[in-house]
Amino acid sequence: MQQKRLWLILLLVLALLVACGGGGGTSTTDTTAPVVNCGAEGGSEQVGKYQIPAPIEGCYNVAFVYVGPHDDGGWTQAHDVGRLYVQQNVPGVHTAYVENVAEGADSEQVIRSLARKGFDVIFTTSFGFMDASETVAEEFPDVDIIHISGFKSNGANFGNLFGAMENMKYLAGMLAGSRAKMDGNPKLGYIATFPIPEELRLGNAFALGAQKTCPECTIDVRWIFTWHDPVVEKEAAASLFSAGAQVVMTGADTPAPAEAAPPGKWGITYDYVGNCTIDACLTSMYWNWGPIYADIVERSRNGTYVGGSEYFDADSGALGLYGFMEGETLQPGVTELLEADLQMVRDILAQMLAGKFTRFDVFKGPIYDNRGNLVLADGVSLKQEDLDGFAQFGAPCETCMYWWNQNITAELPELK
Repeated sequence: MQQKRLWLILLLVLALLVACGGGGGTSTTDTTAPVVNCGAEGGSEQVGKYQIPAPIEGCYNVAFVYVGPHDDGGWTQAHDVGRLYVQQNVPGVHTAYVENVAEGADSEQVIRSLARKGFDVIFTTSFGFMDASETVAEEFPDVDIIHISGFKSNGANFGNLFGAMENMKYLAGMLAGSRAKMDGNPKLGYIATFPIPEELRLGNAFALGAQKTCPECTIDVRWIFTWHDPVVEKEAAASLFSAGAQVVMTGADTPAPAEAAPPGKWGITYDYVGNCTIDACLTSMYWNWGPIYADIVERSRNGTYVGGSEYFDADSGALGLYGFMEGETLQPGVTELLEADLQMVRDILAQMLAGKFTRFDVFKGPIYDNRGNLVLADGVSLKQEDLDGFAQFGAPCETCMYWWNQNITAELPELK
């Protein structure tokens, strides 16, 4: 009896060994294989002035090239929040970034280094990275390179991506005009970075919005020729305030307009949801890149990404006007504005979020420039090529974007 019990126990042990892959049998599951942590650091290598990160084997690897620091409180931080969204929400994806990359030759070196290391997708997040992105995409047809802003693509692995921030700048212009009208000072200011279509487009959208609530308002402009320089941005804001501006809006990265605002004056910040933190800030127009990036990464991984021109509107959920989105509270300088003006902002924002008011409605005639010329006749809208381009840069536009709205007092910038 005892011998029989021992034999039964031995048979049970053997059965367990076979089921678990023991006893010399072939197992379909290797329980000793390492688990790949796609959220881990992938290491890096010094290439020229930059630390180039390494991909992680077994992950789908996505790199971001930043023109500023990842925590700049503006443009680049908004992109980095988007990168983290991808890392946390798309399984099997590893992300990395290179920051403070100079436009031009440096960016080409960085993008090429990332492609050589084996990154599957590279997002290049500044207008001045466009030509470098195009060059590297031709050399590495198996790498998807997506350039933010700009206008070039190749119909294969190189595309451009942007969103209609002109929608939010239009609404911010309404708030600025309403505030200036209430304060009895019809002067506004705009800090512009570089003379590219994007900066004139966004400045004109702001001007068109201000015109809705304050027809008598005028707008002065300061060019700073940098995307991120806290000192220069504050100096430009201070210059506009000293020249009489009641509200200053920026196209650059830091919260300088709000920080430089004297008592009784106001700033409007840009790019990042977390940078409208002081009472002098009326609002911020911000990006929510995460879901957009996640969608492109998934398309790249499953082989359906085609590099073309992608331009999203407010109904994408990727654009915001601080204080007016779900769960947000109006800033102190906004709460006391005329209710009719606030309701107009709310109504148009609701139409934008429903896809019923787009960038083409922002730029719908009649529109006159500041030289008295009719830019668009009544009911006529700009086309996408016009929003994106200067004819002087070789863009295939008809009306183009090289004009200032009638309430902007500045001269047009020289194009080089």
